[in-house]
This record gives sequence, C-alpha cells and structure tokens, in this order.
Amino acid sequence: MLPDPHRKPPWLKVKVADGPRYRAVRHAVTRQGLHTVCQEARCPNQGECWGAGTATFLLLGEVCTRGCHFCAVTRGDPGGAVDASEPRRVADAVHSMGLEYAVLTSVSRDDLPDGGAGVFAATLRELQGLATPPRTEVLIPDYARRDLDTVLAAGPDVLAHNLEVVERLTPLLRHRRFGYRSSLAVLQRASASAWGGVVKSSLLLGLGEREEEVSRSLDDLLAAGTRILVLGQYLQPTREHAPVVEYVPPERFERWAEEGRRRGFRYVAAGPLVRTSYRAAEAFTSGRCG
Repeated sequence: MLPDPHRKPPWLKVKVADGPRYRAVRHAVTRQGLHTVCQEARCPNQGECWGAGTATFLLLGEVCTRGCHFCAVTRGDPGGAVDASEPRRVADAVHSMGLEYAVLTSVSRDDLPDGGAGVFAATLRELQGLATPPRTEVLIPDYARRDLDTVLAAGPDVLAHNLEVVERLTPLLRHRRFGYRSSLAVLQRASASAWGGVVKSSLLLGLGEREEEVSRSLDDLLAAGTRILVLGQYLQPTREHAPVVEYVPPERFERWAEEGRRRGFRYVAAGPLVRTSYRAAEAFTSGRCG
C-alpha cells in the first residue's frame, strides 16, 4: 500500500517562509519579472534558501517542452519564444541581492535549435561582468556536445545535470527524450573536457527504487566524473503526478551519505528535503577542494 502523500511524516515538516531577507529576495525576483525553480518546482527549501539570500533562477520561461511524471513545472509549447533581456535582468537581481553564489537552471526547450544553451552562456557572461562577480552553477538539460560546449565555454564553476532516478525507473518517470545513459554521457563529457570545473548530479528516492539500484547509480555517477552527489526525497506535487512509494527515513539518507563519501564523492548532500541546489556554495567549496 502506498503512503498517503498528504500525510507526511514529521521529518518533512517545513517552516512557513518569512523574514526580511526572504522578502527582499522575493521582491528582487518579482521586480525583475524573473522565474525561480524554487517557486515553479515547489521546492520545500524555498524559505530556508531565500531567507539566507540565495535563489535558483529559472531561465527560458516557466513552460517545459517535456514534463516528467515527478516534476511540477508546467508542460507546454513555448513556440520558440526567448526573452533577450533575461540575462541582464538576472544579473541585476543577483547584484541587488548581493549574492556570492548564483545558480542557473532552465526548463527543457526542445523548440529552440540549441535548447537554450546560448541563454545560459549569455547569463553567465552578464554575471561575470558584475563589479563583484558571484560563483556560478548551472543545472542544465541533456545538452548535445555542441550545446554543452557553449555552456562550458562561458565558464561556470559547477556543471550539474540530474540523473533523477535509477535506470529501471527512467522510462517510467522521465520524459521519453531523456535517457539514463545519455544523462551519464552529459556528465562524462563535461568531466573529460578542458573546462576544469566541478560536475554534480542528483537522485530522487522514494519512487520504488531498490537499494542495489541506488548503489549501481552511485557507481555510474562516479564513473562519469561526478564529484558532488545530491540525494533527496520525492514529494508528489499534485495527484496527477507519480505517487510516493516510500517516505525514506533520515537515518537511511545518512547511511547513503556515508556510503557516497566512502565511495569517493567529494561532497554528498542527502536528506528528505535536500534538492540539487541546496547549500550549493558549500557543496562547491568541498567539491573543488576535496
């Protein structure tokens, strides 16, 4: 019997977002007309991260051309629309928020010839042009080699691409254009390039994966050059999305974190409420120096 997604265990309770820093971040994002994955994906850490003055900017609009069964982001056809002012507006928001570490991600945009890689690169260049440039992390779709090279050439400090789920569940939960092996290939190409930054990826747990499958995925991620690993609990966004199969207890996340470090990941963030960009600056520092 599946757990009731509306009756979460106590370890999944989060505080209501509030406070002056939270309101300042919300104001900066709203004033610039920007989207954040914190809002669109209903991230449980929005209050904590915004309260600490950090945010993950969602480039290329809020409509995804794919739409996976676990994701809350809206699915549709943006019709090739791109806002040329977005890179500058993101940089203005980062400057006004005083961020030292900026995370950029996007919806999947199969309607664009480069999938939006040029917008990532343009935004990175705008950030690097600030008087006090922040460290930068990009969480990208499964870009082909040429488009991946476009992003890497713009010099992010961290390149993230999420494996999301174990191999057996990939065709059931991810859009058909995503692939387990193709996602590993993105990470491998980035880690083997002359770029020189840190590679990062994450898995969601609680979707019916077996322990041996998680273990195999960790081996695959390490072999692909991933150095920062993130493990979090899947939370069902709406009744139309994939159901939660299990609420993984905190102690099992702790065990996976220990296992990941033992296997050789430089940094592991693991917990029921952890998401890819959670404590991203801390992960970068450890992933670079570990």
